[in-house]
Amino acid sequence: MSGETFFEKFDQLTEAPDAVSKLRELILELAVRGQLFAKTPLKDWALIRVGEITAAGLSSVNPAEAPNQLFELWSVPAFATGEPEVLTGAQIGSTKRQLPDRSILLGKINPHLNRVWKVKRRTEHALIASPEWITITPDNSWDPDYLARLLSSPSFNRKLCSTAQGMGSLTRASTKKVAEIEIRRPPLVEQKRIVAKVDELMTLCDRLEAQQQERQTRRATLSRASLERFANAPTPSSLDFLFHDSYPIEPADLRRSILTLAVRGKLTLQDSNDEPAEELLEIIAGQRANLLGSNALRHTKLCRQFTSDEVPYDVPSNWAWTMLGEITDIGTGGTPSRTEASYWIDGTVPWITSGSTSHSPITEGDEYVTPAAVKAHRLRVYPAGTLLIALYGQGKTRGQVATLEIAATINQACAAICPLAGIPSMQNYLKLLLEKQYDEMRALSAGGAQPNLNIQKIKELFVPLPPLAEQRRIVVRVGQLMALIDKLEADIDEAQAKSALLLEALILEATRERAAT
Repeated sequence: MSGETFFEKFDQLTEAPDAVSKLRELILELAVRGQLFAKTPLKDWALIRVGEITAAGLSSVNPAEAPNQLFELWSVPAFATGEPEVLTGAQIGSTKRQLPDRSILLGKINPHLNRVWKVKRRTEHALIASPEWITITPDNSWDPDYLARLLSSPSFNRKLCSTAQGMGSLTRASTKKVAEIEIRRPPLVEQKRIVAKVDELMTLCDRLEAQQQERQTRRATLSRASLERFANAPTPSSLDFLFHDSYPIEPADLRRSILTLAVRGKLTLQDSNDEPAEELLEIIAGQRANLLGSNALRHTKLCRQFTSDEVPYDVPSNWAWTMLGEITDIGTGGTPSRTEASYWIDGTVPWITSGSTSHSPITEGDEYVTPAAVKAHRLRVYPAGTLLIALYGQGKTRGQVATLEIAATINQACAAICPLAGIPSMQNYLKLLLEKQYDEMRALSAGGAQPNLNIQKIKELFVPLPPLAEQRRIVVRVGQLMALIDKLEADIDEAQAKSALLLEALILEATRERAAT
C-alpha cells in the first residue's frame, strides 16, 4: 500500500491512542524506505555504514583552561530548549569536544537515545559539544535535513537502542556498534524531494492534531453542558444527552456526576409516604443508647455538634443531615507483633490492610493471623458487610472505600464502618456516599509529611440521610446508571482497541519490505 492510500484512510483511525504521533513516525519510516512515492527506484540508493560519516579524531577541549572565553555549547540538557548554551569556560567546568558546523548530533545515553540535533552555528564563538553525543559529519553527498530525518526514523532508533550497554540511567549506545549500522543514501536530488514531501506531510499532521484538539475542546464543552443539564433536570430526556455518540463524556466524570446527584436527592422521586429521616435518626439514637447501656457498643469519643449553616448543600425536606459516627459503629484495628511467630503461623483469621481497599468487595485476607493474636491485641473481627475506608497509604489509597465480604480483622490504616445492631442496614447507600466523598476525604487529610485521615474525622463526615425506602431506590437507580456507564466505557475501550489494531495493520502494510527495483 502506498503512503497516499494510508492518508486516505487516516480519518478512520483518529480514535486510536497517539494516532498522530504514530502517523509522524510512519512518515519518517516511509521516507527512509523510499515508499513515500508510488514508484521510487532503490537501485541507486547507496548502502553505507554510519561509521563512514561519523566524525573521528575530534579534539578534546578543556574550557577551564580559558575561563574567560565564550563557547557555544551543544549540551544534552540544552536539547530540550532547541538552543545551544553560550557560556564562559569557567561556567562549563568539564572536558568537551570540538564540534564542526553542520554536524548532526546523535544521543547515545539513556533516556536520550532518540535525540537527533542538527547543528547550525548561532554565534561566532567556538563550537563544542558534550561527549555524550555521537557526532555525525556528513559530506556533500548528504542533505543534512534528510540525514537528520533518517536518524530520527523508528527503524534506525530500534537499531541504535539494540547497541545499548549498561543498566538503567547508565545505559549507553555503543559507538563502535552504532558505526556498523547500515543505512541507505538516496541520490542528493531524491533526498531533497523526500525532505520536501516529509515537510508537507508533517504540516498535514500538525493540522490533523490541531483539528483533534479543537474537536476535543468542543466535546469537553458539550460534555460539561450535558452534565450541567442533567444535574439541573435529571430526567430521561436529559439522560440521553449524557450518552450521546457525538461527544462521549469521560466515564469517570459520569460516575462522579451520578453519585453527586444521588446523594442530593436528584436521581429519585421523593415519596410522602416514606418515613422521614428525622424519625429514623430518633430510632437510631434510641437504639444506640440501649447498646451503650448494655455494653454491646464501645464507648468512644462523641461527634461534635453542628449547625445548619455548616451543611454543604440543601437536601429534600424529608431527608436529614447527620454525621457518620451518629448512625454507625466505627472502629479500627492493629498489627500483631511480627516477632511473635504464634500470631502469624497457621493463622486462620483474615487480616486486611488499606491496600485491599482498591479491590471491592474484599474476599480474602492480605495475611492471616491466629485467634491468639486477636485476643492478645484485642482486635475486632468485623462482620461481612462492613465498609472499610483507607486512612492512609500510597498513591490513591487514602480515602478509598471497599466492602468486606468476609469476617475479618484489619490493621491500623483502615477504618471500619459497621451497621448498628437492631437498625436496618444502610451500608449500600453509605458506600455510594463515601465513594462520592473520596476527594473530600483526601482534602480533610491534606498537609503534613504524610497526610492521614483519623477515626474522628471519619466519624464527623457529614451524611445527607434519606428515608430508608428512598435509600433503596437510590441504590437501585445508581446501579442501573453505573451499568450503562460500564457498557459505555467498554464500548469506548473496544473502539480504541479496534482503531489501534487497524492503525498497526495499516502501518505494517505501508512499511512492509519490498525488493529493490
